Amino acid sequence: MRPRETSGGARELRRVTSFDVARAAGVSRAAVSRAFTPDASVSKKTREKVYQAAKELGYRVNYLARSLTNKRSDLVGLVAAGLDNPFRTRQLDHLARALIARNYRPILLPTSKEVDTSTVIGQLLHYAVSGVIVTSDAPPSHICEECAAEGVPIVLVNKGEDFAFVDRVVSDDRMSGYTAAEHLLAAGAKRLGVIAGTAVSYTARRRAEAFRSRCSMLGAETQLIPVALNDYQHGRDVAPQLLDLGIDGVFSVNDYMTCGVLDGLVSAGNGDGSVKVIGHDDIPQASWSAYELTTFLQPADLQAEQVVDLLISRMAEPDAVARVEFTPVTLIKRRSA
Repeated sequence: MRPRETSGGARELRRVTSFDVARAAGVSRAAVSRAFTPDASVSKKTREKVYQAAKELGYRVNYLARSLTNKRSDLVGLVAAGLDNPFRTRQLDHLARALIARNYRPILLPTSKEVDTSTVIGQLLHYAVSGVIVTSDAPPSHICEECAAEGVPIVLVNKGEDFAFVDRVVSDDRMSGYTAAEHLLAAGAKRLGVIAGTAVSYTARRRAEAFRSRCSMLGAETQLIPVALNDYQHGRDVAPQLLDLGIDGVFSVNDYMTCGVLDGLVSAGNGDGSVKVIGHDDIPQASWSAYELTTFLQPADLQAEQVVDLLISRMAEPDAVARVEFTPVTLIKRRSA
């Protein structure tokens, strides 16, 4: 903003425009536009002159106004639920950073089980977003079709639904389920269990199914301990049930819930490590001395790059067949198992 005199002698602020910058830098308005457009053709000398003039005048690019001209903004919607889970906040942090590194600007829309994902995505379409990344419930098919018709790509993260023109990035849950079973048996566990809210989470269901399948292959008895939600409190509440069932080795499908399981075991008087526990995600709390949790690293940084690569590729090839990429996992061994 720059001040200007009014008829009464007062000074008011006027928004600095690209025309002002062009005049001050001695270049065309088109040159100003190119200078602020990543990868646009403009000489280093011209770009420096424009940046210096913009700095002196206090100019900022109006990206929303630019979207009216380009018919598409550089905004990318991030639709997410479960923000109390430390892995989800880490996941969103890496997704946002990956988008910014590609000159896109993330816009977060939190959602929940009570909110229709299609409503949230519909709100994003009003802002001419360049794409949508969904880490909460997968949207219904009609909203995916609407996005495809408007040229707005969607990438789903850790979701199982298949939609035309919608790409997915999925953690290698089969590997984690198999490896968890093998590791618990190798550690001496005899009666195994898996804690999972399979009705509310695709990843929970996949990990539990893989774990039980591998146990069956190895001739090991296993028990599914269902929970309503895969969160800390439900993990803590279900811990005494493990003792009642005589389970001495358990796979809990995310670390957030697993921390609750470990605290619940301590509260039940069984914090001696006789129940071996494995989690998933390697959240920061997993390495705390109170937990020292054996878990699977789900690399959020790598996953974010996979997601953004698919999103940008879909922008360039909107009619390509739907693709699925898997994020590898690594077992991190600590005291709990």
